[in-house]
Amino acid sequence: MRKKIVAGNWKMNKDYTDGLSLFSEVINMVKDEVRGDQQVIVCAPYIHLHSLTALGKGYEQVSVGAQNAHQETAGAYTGEISTSMLASIGVEYVILGHSERRQYFGEDNALLAKKTDAALKSNLKPIFCIGETLTEREGGTYFDVVKSQLAEGTFHLDAADFAKLVIAYEPVWAIGTGVTASSDQAQEIHAFIRKEIAAKYGDVVAQETSILYGGSCNPKNADELFSQPDIDGGLIGGASLKSRDFVDIAKAFNS
Repeated sequence: MRKKIVAGNWKMNKDYTDGLSLFSEVINMVKDEVRGDQQVIVCAPYIHLHSLTALGKGYEQVSVGAQNAHQETAGAYTGEISTSMLASIGVEYVILGHSERRQYFGEDNALLAKKTDAALKSNLKPIFCIGETLTEREGGTYFDVVKSQLAEGTFHLDAADFAKLVIAYEPVWAIGTGVTASSDQAQEIHAFIRKEIAAKYGDVVAQETSILYGGSCNPKNADELFSQPDIDGGLIGGASLKSRDFVDIAKAFNS
């Protein structure tokens, strides 16, 4: 049975004190309110990660992730963080290929393939993001875009390594806009992604791969989205900055 996951992406938000406060609220709410075996992941800015991993010890249902990592193990890369550095402080997950990294920092599929390799080498679990822009959606090329991002970024892996990934589908046109793909639209593309994984690695790997939805998911629409057969949770942006909203999304799996 594939894992149900709700991952929060704080992006470039929260100073040190506010981040500790938010994370403390989340772990206590999860402990008190979240039933079932869904995994809650908080992907925070680098300044928070060491403290959050320490604070989260003993809370098996809550994990900590980074929002990015460099593809090299070490070297003269001023301002960058390696996957081994993240692993050394207890980080378990890392977001790779987020649309904002692709758009603002020019990260392409070839680079993301290298970052995926580096993450797996350090025993981090990549949350690998794929998704189309509004132009690609309206132009009808979104299946091709998603397929190429998935294949060029991850299909070089063998089945054992691919099985360690979490895939996050994020319609770029719905990120931070308040616009959400309909549950039918989201299910359609999630089913397509799973079909592509099955074609490459077989049905067993495809059925065990968690695929998250990442486009303006909130407490009001989480139930409907998560009820779809191929949607295994969410990669949550703005709503993850409010403990009540974030935990309520995780609780969508309670019923």
